[in-house]
Amino acid sequence: MTQRKDGTALRAAGEEARYLRRFKKARSIILVILAASLFVFVLVALFGILNEGAGRFVATLFSINIAYYALAFAVLFSGYLLRFPKWEYYMKKLKVRIKRWDNFVVYLSLYSMDITPGRWGRSVVSYTINKISGVKFAKTFSAVVADIFTDFLGFAILALFAAVLLHKYESVSIVIAAVLLLPFIFLFNRGPFMLIERHFGHIKRLGGFFSMGHAYFKNNRMLGRNAYVYSMLFTIPSQFINGLALYLVILSFGIKMGVAYIPAVLFIYSSSLLLGMITGIPATLGVTDAALVGYLTIFFSGLGINIGTATLITIFFRIVSVWFVEGFGFAAFFYSMRYWKRASPA
Repeated sequence: MTQRKDGTALRAAGEEARYLRRFKKARSIILVILAASLFVFVLVALFGILNEGAGRFVATLFSINIAYYALAFAVLFSGYLLRFPKWEYYMKKLKVRIKRWDNFVVYLSLYSMDITPGRWGRSVVSYTINKISGVKFAKTFSAVVADIFTDFLGFAILALFAAVLLHKYESVSIVIAAVLLLPFIFLFNRGPFMLIERHFGHIKRLGGFFSMGHAYFKNNRMLGRNAYVYSMLFTIPSQFINGLALYLVILSFGIKMGVAYIPAVLFIYSSSLLLGMITGIPATLGVTDAALVGYLTIFFSGLGINIGTATLITIFFRIVSVWFVEGFGFAAFFYSMRYWKRASPA
């Protein structure tokens, strides 16, 4: 009995060490991406200055309405809060017992890893949940996948809906959404995974991947397809609210834009992010920024949005949608690290 306990403890310690190594690697990636994001901001600003002149660019910069801009932060954060019920639902379906406050902290900490490639760094919460509840990593990883997938699906639906309202780019929106969502087909179909295992299952180094895969498909069945449908009841309104943050950033620069322009703003918001997601570039760096500048000048040149103003709107919106999100995500993540000091419940 003692040997069995010692063996279990050693395996748990080894698994914890491997997980912490992955986290440290993810942390390094995040720091690099944040530095790259700052570099992109500088390039976007230089592009605006070269096109509009330094004097006009600076004048536009200092004309920002702080009240509207502050409201953009509040609106965007409320959009993220609106998604919490779907995360609670995942935990309920997976039979994970966790206090609501602890679960809320874990949920917010998800977004500390949003700029990792494919957002897979979000899996760090599985370690936190393990420390709180004793539930194995593989079980809650299926909830992480569901959360990422429904977020992406929400972007796609919002882009398509806005395109239909505008009577523009419907076909392009469908193609972009299909390309983005194609990889997720494999998350619901065990066949391709089994095919890969038959050909490469003998490789010892891939043993962890295959064991995690089997655990994922087992626990994904616990979630069921209804969980994904239920999630969209919160995800789509949340994406809509987050799109309004871009609208408020535009207003903050003194652009006279009525509510009739909101469908166009929502299309710009969602399709710009989708274009970036297709590339797989972390935080959609460069691609989304360029798309935002391009769309803003194409759609709203008649409202006085020139390249200089578009670059500033892009920079200030990305501060809200990337840096701010990373900020509250990391605040929650560092708070959640107090749970890491606990011994996982048996």
